[in-house]
Amino acid sequence: MALWLLFALLAAASAALVSIFGKIGLQNIDANTATAIRAIIMAIFLVGVVAFEGNLSKIPTIIAEKKTFLFIILSGVAGATSWLFYFMALKLGKVSQVAPIDKLSVVIATIAAIVFLGEKISFLNGIGIALIAIGVILTAI
Repeated sequence: MALWLLFALLAAASAALVSIFGKIGLQNIDANTATAIRAIIMAIFLVGVVAFEGNLSKIPTIIAEKKTFLFIILSGVAGATSWLFYFMALKLGKVSQVAPIDKLSVVIATIAAIVFLGEKISFLNGIGIALIAIGVILTAI
């Protein structure tokens, strides 16, 4: 198995647990506050991973690369807004509806990659993306 595939499957499994744990944890609290607490925990955990790997010294280099740092900031803001909306949706809706609709991001990201990054997809990939979109619609109704 390709290493990227293993990591992608682990990411999917972890993301599924975010939905389940998040839904349980959001029962009697504000979704935005919960998201902020989650972000703090994520930051502490990830800084710990970077420290464990011995890569803390690379942080100033990344910050010095203005364009790189700008896009990392934009990615962070996009991720934060995604999680704010996701937790608000989880608080109000069912995981079985919210999680699949959230995966519409796969379709949007693919279209954006084609338009902005010039990526090419095969006909078979296009069918897969269309099936994801159809699946999202079917779970929403």
